[in-house]
Amino acid sequence: MQAVETFASLNGKSTRLRELVSSHPRLVVAYSGGVDSAFLAWTAHQVLREQMRAVIADSASLARAQLQDALAFAREHGIPIDVVETRELENPAYVRNDSFRCFHCKDELFVVLERYCERNNLRAIAYGVNADDQGDFRPGQRAAHQHCALAPLLEARLTKSEIRELARQAGLRVWDKPASACLASRIEYGREVTSERLSTVEKGENELRRLGFRQFRVRHHGEIVRIEIAREEMERALTEEMARTFATIFKNLGFKFVTLDLEGFRSGSMNQLLSAEELMRRP
Repeated sequence: MQAVETFASLNGKSTRLRELVSSHPRLVVAYSGGVDSAFLAWTAHQVLREQMRAVIADSASLARAQLQDALAFAREHGIPIDVVETRELENPAYVRNDSFRCFHCKDELFVVLERYCERNNLRAIAYGVNADDQGDFRPGQRAAHQHCALAPLLEARLTKSEIRELARQAGLRVWDKPASACLASRIEYGREVTSERLSTVEKGENELRRLGFRQFRVRHHGEIVRIEIAREEMERALTEEMARTFATIFKNLGFKFVTLDLEGFRSGSMNQLLSAEELMRRP
């Protein structure tokens, strides 16, 4: 009985999502290639067809592998897509990398998308925030709110697990894709975001991917790198051979000390370093 009720609830949320999207023809979806924005873009295309565009923002904070995979997914499903350039690294407030870095990044994104809408006679912008995203410190959502961006996944009350299930049912290969925030989120607060540091993080994560790890983060703490590996993959990471491999990889990338975080991967772990005052402060 519970499974039937769960299915009915999920089906109702899916229907609600389509209703919300259908009320906004000529829609731009802020697209990153993650499961949330990919499912939103796919749904918008199913509902609106050519009356929508997926737009991905390219900058030094977006890993090349993530960009290529995002473009490939759009091509696989015939989703109209454009790439725009954002220049958050030219903003000193972003480079400073305080607790509101994400606000400045998203503010730049939505300014660029608003200009894109004006040039292409598009009327609204939607982004892939979901119901679970309300429980963490996410100043980027404040920027989205200030720019009146639509949040149809959130309005339909879809959680991350529900989005993954709907994507699985739709046969979308991204349904179990690991979460992946921008590269800047790997750099500890207070340490300036530079293209060099972003590149170092990207290279380190490419090496972990090459080693066969699936869910991980490379956290940049200056001379120290803190490697987070998903708990279900931790046993493989905790060997002498892998320790030597990690040390070689990351010392070659310029780190003096190489550490493996024994708590494993967890999204937003950098936020644990913020004080209550920083969490309450407004940009």
